[in-house]
Amino acid sequence: MKSSLFGLAAILLAGTALPAGAFDLTILHINDFHSRVEPINKYDGPCSAKEAAEKSCFGGIARIASAIEAERKAAGSRPVLLLDAGDQSQGSLFYTYYKDKDSAEFMNRLGFEAMAVGNHEFDDGVPVALSFASAVKFPMLMANADLSREPELAKLIKPSTIIEKDGEKIGIIGLTPRDNQELTAAGKSINFTDPVEAAKREAEKLTKEGVNKIILLSHSGYEVDKRLAAEVPGLDVIVGGHSHTLLSSTDPKAAGPYPTLVKGPDGREVPIVQAYAYSKYLGKLDVTFDDQGHVTKAEGAPILLDASVPEDESFVARVAELAKPLAEIRNKVVAQTAEPIDGAREVCRKAECAMGDLVADALLDRTKDQGVTIAIGNGGNVRASIDAGDVTMGEILTVLPFQNTIATFQLTGADIKAALENGVSQVEDGAGRFPQVAGLQFDWSRKGQAGVDRVKAVRVKNAAGEWVPIDPAATYTVVSNNFLRQGGDGYKVFAEKAQNAYDYGPNMEDAVIAYLQAKGTAYKPYTDGRIHEVE
Repeated sequence: MKSSLFGLAAILLAGTALPAGAFDLTILHINDFHSRVEPINKYDGPCSAKEAAEKSCFGGIARIASAIEAERKAAGSRPVLLLDAGDQSQGSLFYTYYKDKDSAEFMNRLGFEAMAVGNHEFDDGVPVALSFASAVKFPMLMANADLSREPELAKLIKPSTIIEKDGEKIGIIGLTPRDNQELTAAGKSINFTDPVEAAKREAEKLTKEGVNKIILLSHSGYEVDKRLAAEVPGLDVIVGGHSHTLLSSTDPKAAGPYPTLVKGPDGREVPIVQAYAYSKYLGKLDVTFDDQGHVTKAEGAPILLDASVPEDESFVARVAELAKPLAEIRNKVVAQTAEPIDGAREVCRKAECAMGDLVADALLDRTKDQGVTIAIGNGGNVRASIDAGDVTMGEILTVLPFQNTIATFQLTGADIKAALENGVSQVEDGAGRFPQVAGLQFDWSRKGQAGVDRVKAVRVKNAAGEWVPIDPAATYTVVSNNFLRQGGDGYKVFAEKAQNAYDYGPNMEDAVIAYLQAKGTAYKPYTDGRIHEVE
């Protein structure tokens, strides 16, 4: 592998000379893999044969395997720790078909040593998460969850673990998103708690057990990780996930430096790392601890897994074998698009996006004969973009991997505004609840109070087709997906106030395919200003 791939952006925390008794450790990490077993294109969707031939694709498990092996060899006698910050699950046909059996096989083979439980590990409920935890040969960690009502899961998923490297004990704590209560079906039997208090508890416990090197494996998001670093005593390194954040000291598009340094309660700086998502990068952090377990040096960079990184041939062969049952489903061409359809996470979770418009328009079109006039979806339901040309079933299922069903119900105008307030309440965090709509226009501002008065105006069409202010007292018929209708992503107003709700319509992907096919020609993606951010 080319040495240029491993250029490091050094960050010195305390001088340049190594202290006596120094312990060096290399941390390799991934996060938010989302079932990208095969390589991805620049849109984070499936890599086509043409794109592969042009060497314009990234990632995939075979490249991850190759990069991990190269880094282990390069480390020599220096110990290496391999971690996953959560969300192996959901995002491609591999998950749809295998439900993480493939992930468990690959992770065991690669020698992962610990994994945080992500919110998407619960997408198909506790049984699939239990099966996954049973199949892996390493600890899955989740400190901020009460598993007392799930005793079988509690036997397998622990708050923290201790791993030994060269005789040194390293404590690892796992965190999952607190809003799993709303994000997943697991909230029905698992109570999720404040990550700061959970991390404090586990760090204190590990310290009492004589562990002075503590890594927080946090599926909480970049902003929460900065809070954790500032508030939790005893943390030495945070390896993060959930927000799909690229950290880099050289890439101008990065959200922050790699590592990001945050001063902890004791005055020492805690390095935070994260490596985007979808198998595009392998994170690498070299850390030096002194004999008190304090980090004195942290340097590293995310390694871009582009075409210059070879694919491990044995993994390529195994992936091809596992892909055989998926080929017929995946390769079926269901529509065409004249231009790429933008479903980028960084757009659809803060503004109107072309993929959000397509999905909302498709749901509204599918249900208009039922008197539906408004569609409200969530940006987090859109998981990828689609490139121009033929649109395959595999691409559609990558964009909409959750197999959500169409839900219809009635709400007052006041409750619709309340739903939109929820939708824009966490835009700074990149939360998936951001509303993508049809049959509706709204203006909003970040300057308002979150959840209260950020939505400045809401408009609907009258009988003459004119946009008019929504009537708070009137009742409107709405279409969404069953996840939101049942209160997911904080849309409690849908669960508590909906009238005549029916959650068991066709799958969303079926509606999108039918909508594209009804066009008769290649679909032309667009945005039309239905969502407007104001000062």
